[in-house]
Amino acid sequence: MNIRFYNSLSNTVEPFAPIHEGKVSMYVCGPTVYNYPHIGNMRPVVVFDTLRRFFTYLGYEVTLVSNFTDVDDKIIKEAAKEGKTESELTEFYIGEFKKTSLKIGSMLPNITPKVTEYIQSIIAYVSRLVELGAAYVVDGDVYFRISKISDYGALSKININDLLVGARIEENDKKESPLDFVLWKKTLEGVSWDAPWSKGRPGWHTECCVMIDTIFKEHYIDIHGGGYDLKFPHHENEIAQAEAMHHNKIAKYWLHNAFINFGSEKMSKSLGNVVLAKDMIEKFGGPTCRLVILNTHYRQPVNFTDETVTAATQEVNKLLAAYRQMALKLQIENVDFSQGKPIYIDKFMDALADDLNTANALAEVYQVIKESNQTLRNRDINLQKANDLFKTLTDMFYVLGLDISYVQLTEEDRKNYNDYLQAKANKDFALSDSLRSILMERNIL
Repeated sequence: MNIRFYNSLSNTVEPFAPIHEGKVSMYVCGPTVYNYPHIGNMRPVVVFDTLRRFFTYLGYEVTLVSNFTDVDDKIIKEAAKEGKTESELTEFYIGEFKKTSLKIGSMLPNITPKVTEYIQSIIAYVSRLVELGAAYVVDGDVYFRISKISDYGALSKININDLLVGARIEENDKKESPLDFVLWKKTLEGVSWDAPWSKGRPGWHTECCVMIDTIFKEHYIDIHGGGYDLKFPHHENEIAQAEAMHHNKIAKYWLHNAFINFGSEKMSKSLGNVVLAKDMIEKFGGPTCRLVILNTHYRQPVNFTDETVTAATQEVNKLLAAYRQMALKLQIENVDFSQGKPIYIDKFMDALADDLNTANALAEVYQVIKESNQTLRNRDINLQKANDLFKTLTDMFYVLGLDISYVQLTEEDRKNYNDYLQAKANKDFALSDSLRSILMERNIL
């Protein structure tokens, strides 16, 4: 299969060729855990979970790592406000993030490292950068020396001279350049650790480099992902450190998803239009929220509006109805699901292979739904074709992470359904309505 992705590093669509045949290594920047995740936080969760499922379905061995930043000024401030320790606060919100990710249909990453678990590795990494001359110490703080990187800005395409002109250089600034960034911060406020330079805590940009170095022993991975807003300075500064340490750019492919908007505005706390993911999922359901995200290509902004949510709700109901009707028919006819084979799935997979085009992939899902409904309407139904269509939908829903399910019939369910059909045929409306209510409660009708 010709898999290709838009690589943010080259700004071109490139054919995908993993470093090791049959294996895919992925790292996605995770959240800073000091509050409940908003719906915008769920976009990279959904995008890269779908990418992982796509590779897995094709037979690749996928390792997906996504971190939790549990050391940050915002965490310290929020912990003091809530009267908790930093670890109490972060452990609670890590749990909430994982629960929300599962409710929106995503699998948890293979590995979810926390910064606090990597402090000694971070200290060793920063020490090595100092030894290499890529970092320097001033009054207990450690800064990365941007001047050591000849192509700084390669990812974000930002010109370093433009940055210098726009930078605000404060008096008595300890940095050699206003562009140099903190690797270690001397502080006694909040949680801190002893290091050769001072008691303090790490800067934000180093944690991902260290986690990738530690988990992926080659210090180089296939795909590094995250939100578009992380391109600069976070991902740019990750690459700078990797260039100094290993003379590589961390990842072969850099993938960035766009934002989630409400109306025409980007969602942000300053605008006051942040909506918590758990509230959206509770109100509309995980499949609907996920479908709103999947309906738009990952590099385009997603608009959460009354119209897009209503449309997604209707689409989920359509998928549910067709899938459950097919499952009901096959079970009543005692068809062995394991004998079904996916058909009409090639175009679906081709769409995902084309830079993870989930919108086009969904168009193929609706074609299979249409075919399924037509097959069910035939008086002389082709049960093998129906079983193959059912398997096709099952596989499509898995790859897209859509929690579209069916009920496995019990003997009582079978009896109730057959009695329901007989009551309808006999025009015993009271009995048929009663049995219909029972079947609907069981999500069979």
